[in-house]
Amino acid sequence: MRTETRMRAQLAALIYTMTNAVLFGCGLITVLTVPALSAEAAYAIPAVVVLSLVLAAPVAWFLAPRLRARYWRHRQAVAPRNVDPLHLA
Repeated sequence: MRTETRMRAQLAALIYTMTNAVLFGCGLITVLTVPALSAEAAYAIPAVVVLSLVLAAPVAWFLAPRLRARYWRHRQAVAPRNVDPLHLA
């Protein structure tokens, strides 16, 4: 496994629980505030639990590289001019 992929997986694992909590909270608030869903809360809340567990992994994987300052500095420097800032000489 490449170092970049390993680092991304470690960061994704660290933020997985936080991402899961946020998705669960958003889903639960939606279920409890929408009257049609609130009437079926016995089925909707377990569905929210399962969906938040499943969806948290790809969301955490998407967010992981954005937690690295080097990634954003490199992207910001390369994007406007399409030049690698380390090889300008």
